[in-house]
Amino acid sequence: MTLVLRYAARSDRGLVRNNNQDSVYAGPRLLAVADGMGGHAAGEVASKVVIASLAHVDDDEPGDDLLGKLRDAVASGNGAISELVTSDPDLEGMGTTLTAILFAGNRLGLVHIGDSRAYLLREGSFAQITHDDTFVQSLIDEGRITADEAATHPQRSLLLRALTGHDFEPSLTVREARAGDRFLLCSDGLSGVVSLETLDEAIRIPDPQACADRMIELALKGGGPDNVTVIVADVQDVAFGDDYPIVGGAAGDGSEDHTPPPDSAASRAATITQQRPPMQQRMDAPPPPPQDPKRKKRSAIKAFAIIFVLLLLTGVVAVGGKLWLNTQYYVGATEDGQVAIFRGLNGTVIGFKLSSKVEDSCPPGSTGCTPITLKDLQEAGRKTITAGIRSDNGLDGARAAVRLLRTEHMLPLCKDTSSTSTSTTPSTTPSTPSSNPSSSASSAPPTNGSPNPETGSTEPSLTPSQQKPGVECREGP
Repeated sequence: MTLVLRYAARSDRGLVRNNNQDSVYAGPRLLAVADGMGGHAAGEVASKVVIASLAHVDDDEPGDDLLGKLRDAVASGNGAISELVTSDPDLEGMGTTLTAILFAGNRLGLVHIGDSRAYLLREGSFAQITHDDTFVQSLIDEGRITADEAATHPQRSLLLRALTGHDFEPSLTVREARAGDRFLLCSDGLSGVVSLETLDEAIRIPDPQACADRMIELALKGGGPDNVTVIVADVQDVAFGDDYPIVGGAAGDGSEDHTPPPDSAASRAATITQQRPPMQQRMDAPPPPPQDPKRKKRSAIKAFAIIFVLLLLTGVVAVGGKLWLNTQYYVGATEDGQVAIFRGLNGTVIGFKLSSKVEDSCPPGSTGCTPITLKDLQEAGRKTITAGIRSDNGLDGARAAVRLLRTEHMLPLCKDTSSTSTSTTPSTTPSTPSSNPSSSASSAPPTNGSPNPETGSTEPSLTPSQQKPGVECREGP
């Protein structure tokens, strides 16, 4: 039995975004969707370089080490992001999600990080096979909210994991592939807009290209609030499958036609970020005439004027950047683990912090408010605070995020065991004799330092096992 892929891929800017930060690659062995983030061109760059780093694994048979090849390729892409941020600090904060499948006959390797998704239609059953790395998904996992509530949650777009150039932990799994399987890979521009029931209906369109077109159409009908990217791939038992790569979105060249591919997928991906060379001068063209000295002087003056304008613009941009930073707020943690509200961005540039503390977790002038520390929060809340919760509504939005932490992510208070300790400690005050001495003697527990009538030991009796503060509970004020 020979299993091959027949696939289609599409990426659309949507109806709201000014640019497309998604990137997509579909080839005979590799399927990959990356959803960039970071604003301006940064998201486009992040998704593009990760797809370019993955493309080479589509060239040859992957062999037995599917996950090793995927892990190395993703690490290379993540390292490329780190190098770009190091060379250009303005790119700090950019990143990308990634969901990719490496196909090898009746097996496939799946790598996933972020909230792009993979679905599988097998024998009439359609289901999601990836797990979102999002804040709302952690609330669903903890049973705090339902999937329907997550769809309208104010923090539904908050990612807990992504490729940002820092240490990463993608999910890596090996799955079985069967003839007749259909895979859907997509960015959240589709899954966040179109319901699972509607996707289940559309995925059954027989032709992969018509199916992908329908998915894009459904996302746009839903308002198209985000970039939307789709891959539809069928596993078939035939002699030959599709053998040309499709590169689209930010990683593509902007053209809609499918021109014949170059010799290999890797060479095509390598040209993603290259600029076209200028057209060479014709060999028979006449040499340019010598430049007039006065013209040289005018050119020098013009060059100085351009440099002056550039310096002036740089100063304006610097001042504007400072003013813009002063309008940004996020919730994070201080060095000693206190939750606080900061003005600016969560990061550094050349060793300088881009933020300053504005207030603690208790607003100024509040009474009876207990400050929040990282030890007071559940694990999901700690991860969120460590990454920083960025506010879209200034200081008020940051305060609202702090209130959300108090209501949904605090550990329960540790149980008070002082009453138990008191009952097992001997009193120094004489007590009134019992009217039934024998009953009192038989029911009273042995006191500290008194022999135990059963064991003869003089050790104190054990108190109930204590909860672990900062792990199972939080300490009171």
